[in-house]
Amino acid sequence: MFRSRQGMDGIQSHEIHQYHLESEHRGEPIFAFLNEEKFDVDGWMVYNPVEEYRRQGLPNHHWRITFINKCYELCDTYPALLVVPYRASDDDLRRVATFRSRNRIPVLSWIHPENKTVIVRCSQPLVGMSGKRNKDDEKYLDVIRETNRQINKLTIYDARPNVNAVANKATGGGYESDDAYHSAELFFLDIHNIHVMRESLKKVKDILVLTGAIQVADRVSSGKSSVVVHCSDGWDRTAQLTSLAMLMLDSYYRSIEGFEILVQKEWISFGHKFASFPTAFEFNERFLIVILDHLYSCRFGTFLYNCESAREKQKAAAAADVGHRRVVVAEKAGTHICASFQQPSPVEQRYMELLALRDEYIKRLEELQLASSPKLSDPATSPSSPSQMMRHVQTHF
Repeated sequence: MFRSRQGMDGIQSHEIHQYHLESEHRGEPIFAFLNEEKFDVDGWMVYNPVEEYRRQGLPNHHWRITFINKCYELCDTYPALLVVPYRASDDDLRRVATFRSRNRIPVLSWIHPENKTVIVRCSQPLVGMSGKRNKDDEKYLDVIRETNRQINKLTIYDARPNVNAVANKATGGGYESDDAYHSAELFFLDIHNIHVMRESLKKVKDILVLTGAIQVADRVSSGKSSVVVHCSDGWDRTAQLTSLAMLMLDSYYRSIEGFEILVQKEWISFGHKFASFPTAFEFNERFLIVILDHLYSCRFGTFLYNCESAREKQKAAAAADVGHRRVVVAEKAGTHICASFQQPSPVEQRYMELLALRDEYIKRLEELQLASSPKLSDPATSPSSPSQMMRHVQTHF
């Protein structure tokens, strides 16, 4: 759930990003393709979907890995590798795809290691104003429910407000009605699309997302039900809900490596954005800020384009020759960017100058805060500035 950063940070990030967008439109190479930074770790190999699903104990007797989307023909915004019910054939998946927005069928994101309930993500069904039904889609959701014999109902969390879901029928979308999906129960989470909200309402939206994620996590951890999560197209609010729920449920995702994999899986492979809870993580907000900086810096190929198929189509990995590069190189002693610069380009030089200017502004702000604040009773133990507070963050597992 990244929001735009204010002040000098926001200006430099978006200016650089806009510059590279314009360069691409002019047919000029993107900076990530020309970047000469060298790193010790192969950033393109941080996330291996087979290894991540194997860590979760998959495949098993109820869930299988399919490569039906290896050429991105089933769904051009989904990754090549998908985890689906064992009883669902590839032909079943093709029929279900015709009834889901952008062909984004329900697929597994996470499975509970003990009770085997799952978090599944997808897009809205294409019900439309006429109330169309699709027997294959209805059967498919029932097959998902039956992967765990201990549950009677499948829980569907629709991130949208009820009125928005109804309105989407006018454009061919909709939601899973009780009369069509007998073995499922539907809940609307009342989360508006952040792109149409006023700034004053965005904090309310964040609270609703967190509340929704807690509901998802609680339902799965209790073993009451497996959960299907979607919004309209399933790549904005959906990823916020699944990512936050998985952060609560799986401590691995609260490590630096695990968080990188979570971002790669739920956002970069499946679609688009994310949040934190300081003392339970191996990292603090500096790590999130570094990721946000490089979402717009265009120094790396990681965040190029909108989905996996687009990156493959543009041959981003090969063209950028960044197979050995990583968005961040993190050490437990402190998260930082590890780079060995040679001769910086003008854009690179300007980027570093802007970062230095930002640091100077932060330093002046801290001095002003220190001068205007009353003295603390115990300055040795009480941090008095944002940077000092950052150094006092502790991580406990």
